[in-house]
Amino acid sequence: MGESYAAAGVDIAAGEAAVARIKRHVQSTYRPEVLGDVGGFGGLFAFDTSRYQHPVLVSSTDSVGTKALVAGQAGRLDSIGIDLVAMCVDDIAVCGAEPLFLLDTILVGSLDPDEMELLVQGVAAGCRQAGCALIGGEMAELPGVLEMGRFDLVGFAVGAVERDAVLTGRDVRVGDVIVGLPSPGLRSNGFSLARHVLLEQSRLPLNGPAWAGADHSLADELLIPSVIYAPALVAVTRALPIHALAHVTGGGLPGNLVRVLPDTCDAAIQRNSWDVPRIFSEISARGRVAAREMAAVFNLGIGMVAVMAPDEEEMASAIFRSYGFEAIRIGDVVAGTGQVRFD
Repeated sequence: MGESYAAAGVDIAAGEAAVARIKRHVQSTYRPEVLGDVGGFGGLFAFDTSRYQHPVLVSSTDSVGTKALVAGQAGRLDSIGIDLVAMCVDDIAVCGAEPLFLLDTILVGSLDPDEMELLVQGVAAGCRQAGCALIGGEMAELPGVLEMGRFDLVGFAVGAVERDAVLTGRDVRVGDVIVGLPSPGLRSNGFSLARHVLLEQSRLPLNGPAWAGADHSLADELLIPSVIYAPALVAVTRALPIHALAHVTGGGLPGNLVRVLPDTCDAAIQRNSWDVPRIFSEISARGRVAAREMAAVFNLGIGMVAVMAPDEEEMASAIFRSYGFEAIRIGDVVAGTGQVRFD
């Protein structure tokens, strides 16, 4: 008998079974603009131009990074897709855009329909939270590139915003207030350092307590799904003249807030204005990671930042509260040279 695709490590039947399993999850995200169904060559979205005078499309792509390794190690694949959606749609929302649709790519060493359904189930859950449609994707089996049991999860999202409502930071001015939205856990950033310190150096078991006396496991802590801020951001930017938004991902507050600061302004952050989740002090202590390095790698409990005039803060906080977020004033915009500093 000659060689076959299956013998080379690619199981076509498993792929077809996985597509059949994920169909209902994908359909649960559909908006009225979605045309076609699972299985087409391309995702179709009937963009409603009547909602905009001068629409601008905003796109973003991201992955869940090495958080995928923790999810695979723990055998918990049902929520990592939420992280993927958060990373993509929140990058769109900070530009002032409403997320419209998302496509995902799942790369695996060996395709298992059960695992594939769990991964897509998480992506679909994230899309429902974000209010965007999952209109297409790819499942690719890559023997020889990824080991069996390993996977990567990548997303691509598209949103829309009125041209004159695009947020770039150009309106940020001295006297503005900086409001932070809390984030439990690590979201999807800094996992290479977290894994190195907690799992490789300290050899902590994922099924053991997150820290001494904790009532939940380390896996529970590390796999807390990323908060999806996009619906709250869309609401607040439609209601108020927000000057800038910054998604706090890799690079922490210094590396992300600086992206929306004019050259004439600094962000003065009050370091003790919010409670930093315990997991960060564990990483810092166990790895002897300096405070400056921690701030440059992790969000430290603030996953989103809004910059606005002081008289908008009360209404903005009320809007954020209606979406389940207790906004915290973490700093002010002062005269400077475009830097983020901690006071």
